[in-house]
Order: sequence, then structure tokens, then C-alpha cells
Amino acid sequence: MTTPLRTVGLLGGGVIGGGWAARFALSGIDVKLYDVDPEAPRKMNEIMTNARRAYSKLTLAPLPKEGTITFATSVEDAVTGVDFVQESLPERLELKQKVLAQASKAAAPDTVFGSSTSGLLPTEIQRDMVNPERFVVGHPFNPVYLMPLVEICGGDRTSQATKDRAREVYTYIGMQPLMLQKEIDGFIADRLMEALWREALWLVNDGVATAEEIDDAMRFGPGLRWSFMGTFLIYRIAGGEPGMRHFMAQFGPALKWPWTKFMNVPELTDELLDTICAQSDAQAGTATIRELEALRDDCLVAVMQGLRGHDYGAGRTLANFEKALFGRGATPKLTTDGPVMAMERVIPADWTDYNGHTNDSRYSQLSSEASDCFFRSIGFTDAYLASGRTFYTVESHIRFLDQTHQGDKVKVMVTVASYDDKRIHLWTEIVREDGVVAATGEHLFLHVDTKTGKTSPMGADMLAALKPIGDAHAKLPKPVGIGRRVGEKPAS
Repeated sequence: MTTPLRTVGLLGGGVIGGGWAARFALSGIDVKLYDVDPEAPRKMNEIMTNARRAYSKLTLAPLPKEGTITFATSVEDAVTGVDFVQESLPERLELKQKVLAQASKAAAPDTVFGSSTSGLLPTEIQRDMVNPERFVVGHPFNPVYLMPLVEICGGDRTSQATKDRAREVYTYIGMQPLMLQKEIDGFIADRLMEALWREALWLVNDGVATAEEIDDAMRFGPGLRWSFMGTFLIYRIAGGEPGMRHFMAQFGPALKWPWTKFMNVPELTDELLDTICAQSDAQAGTATIRELEALRDDCLVAVMQGLRGHDYGAGRTLANFEKALFGRGATPKLTTDGPVMAMERVIPADWTDYNGHTNDSRYSQLSSEASDCFFRSIGFTDAYLASGRTFYTVESHIRFLDQTHQGDKVKVMVTVASYDDKRIHLWTEIVREDGVVAATGEHLFLHVDTKTGKTSPMGADMLAALKPIGDAHAKLPKPVGIGRRVGEKPAS
């Protein structure tokens, strides 16, 4: 950053102002916050608790020392001696004009002011300010400490230097600035959300759908794609190899059909069509339709798998589908004449490290998933878990023997090294299609009563299913490397 950002002044500490305080503080910047609400300190403390929790999961990078948050006694106090000011007052033009006029007299002449307004015009807000050229709208989205988008829009008197400084500040705290080409009510994102919101209200009003059904339509459908590709790029893909022009030719006439209450749309003139197609070409760059499809698919998988970890939305749908697949025979076939082939997997692109090899942690994941598959084959069902019985991993040892890469198909073989009624000792081998063993895993599991947290005997049915496999595997040749300590050299 060309100009240091050490302290910011915040005017307003509600939902948005508190979110700004959290984002700045967690970025290592001191905050001076002014708010007339006597409950502001309590509310701010609660916002920070949530923000810290979110940031602990957001990034693996080490965070800077957290900035301080102090409560200013006046507007003047909040903006004195700060490097940047963000206003987040209630959405009333007269109030913003009054407070910003007051604040601009007290702040240093070159201090840049950003406003969180959701739709008021910056030209009107900056009207009464001292040095109005240092004012810009920096419109965020809730929660501010997580949502990256900030729309930057200047007024008639806003300088380019102010826009550049605002972009620099917001980028520094991990946001994605969007520079508006023109001043417009509601800016870009809010206008798009407002159009969707108005149509949703009509659907409820007309008895077409409930609020929940409308939300489901978005979160299980277009909302997933919009989260990473937006509207135009998704529609370009829908046009197939010919691209956006083909999509517009197919679906452009639908703009005249009564699919929405908002029928006032621009005429699809040749000029407008050429503009959209040229912008779409620039957006896609050199990426082919197949490359864009692959990117879309990878992003969708990432979103749904992320949601699965929270058992919510499309993630819950995916989890339920997985359970159904296991119920349809996706559990491995138990074999007594050799190791059990527990699972097969193709190495995905996001598993590779900076060397282009599968990341170390993924071999542990594969061994763990294969062990789970084996447990299911001997009766470790949801009902069994619900009865208060489970397996805990108490020891694991992974050996890395060879490499796998994106696209490699691997299978995981499981051998029961030993067992009794309270423990299972498993040996896993991750094998490439060419027969090379890329990694081995050795794991000890204890059967536990979840109510007491102590070991307990397995259920009789599970033990009966395990016994013939374990007894047969005990007669197999001892796997090479089993029981080996870390760093032990292979026997010559």
C-alpha cells in the first residue's frame, strides 16, 4: 500500500458498520467507532465473536495482530488522526449529508471518505462536505467481514485519486472492488437483487409459490452457478460452442414473453447484440467452451462439497444421495482370498500440490474413506451409530511410496491385520492402475460406547461379519512394511 493504513474512523456501528469494524480489525487495523447506540459495545463484541470464528476457518494464512476497536465520543473524535473513514449511517440522505459535512471539517483535508449507502447517489451525499472530491461510495454486502464485493462509485466531484485510494484500501483488507462506470441509483448488485426481489414478491402475491419454495428455487438452482460465474458467463456456456450469440438467438425472443412482471426490456438491436457478444468474448478470453464447462463443474462440486460439511442446502442433497448410493450396493464386496477392494477414485485437480503430485493429506483421506467403506460392509450403518456405538481412530501411519497425479485412477485395498471384539487393525494400499502401490496406511480403531466414551464390545452381528474376513486375512502373507516405525529402513 502506497499510503499507510493504520487507523480507520467508522461512523455508525450497526450491522454494516460493525461488519466493517470486524474486517478492518481482523486485518490488523485499529478502529475508532462512533455510534449513538448505548448498546453498541455489546453488539460489537458479539459481531467480533462471530467474525473471529469465521476467519479461523476462512484462511490458513497467519492473520496479523488484531487491531483495536475503541469507541469515539463524537463524530469529530472518530475522524481525527485516521487514515480512512467509512460511513455506515441509516439510509437517510439528510442525515448522511449533515454528519459528513461535520466530519469533513474535523478530518485531515486529504482523508478519503467512503459511504456504505445501498443506493443513494454519491453526488447528493457529498454536497455539503469540505473537500467533496475525497468522497466515494464503497457499498459492501452483509456480512461485511466475509463478503468480498464492494461497489465503488464516485459523484460529480469525486476525484480519480479518491477512487484509486478507496480501491487500494478495500483491496488491502481482502475485498473485491467493482468500479462503476456511471453514477446510478442502487448501483449494480442491489439493482439486480431488487429485480429478483420484486419478482419474488409477485410470485407470493399471486399464490404461485411460498417464500421457502422461492428460496429453494434459487439455492438449489441458479444461485449455485451465480456464486462463481455470474449471469453472462453462465449463459455463454448455455450457448454451446457458438457462444453468447447462439444463446441470444435461442432465448432472446423469450424477453417478449410474459415470464416476468417486468416486461420493459431493451430492444435486442444489432448494436446491443454486438456489444454483449464482444463483452462476452472478452470475459471468456481464450477459454474454450469445454474448458469453461470443466471450470463450472469443478466450482459446483467445490460449493456442494463445502455445503455438505454443514449438512445444508445442496450439500444436504448431496449427502443424502451419497447415503442412497451406499444403500444401493456401493459398499465393498467382502473377500476372503485376498485384500478387500474398498473403493476406487480418480484423483481430482484440486488434490494436487505445488509439485503437481497428490497432496500428502489426500492419501490419509483415501485410507480413511476406504476404512469407512470397509466398516459399512460389516454393518456400521446409520442405525448402528445412532445406537450409541462407533469406531474411533487411535493411531495412523501413512507411507508415501510413489506419486499419483490429476486424472490417475486408484483403488484402495483393505486388509484386516488383526482384530478382537473391541479393536480392528487395518492395512490399506493405494494402488494405481499400473499396479504400483503409491502409498500404504496402517490404522488402529477402537470400538467405543459414545455414551461413556470408553471401549466396548462390537455388536454380535458386526463381529460375526468381521470374523471370517479377519480369520482369512490372518493367513495371508504379512504386508511389507506393516508395523514399521517412522524412519525405519526396509530390510535388505
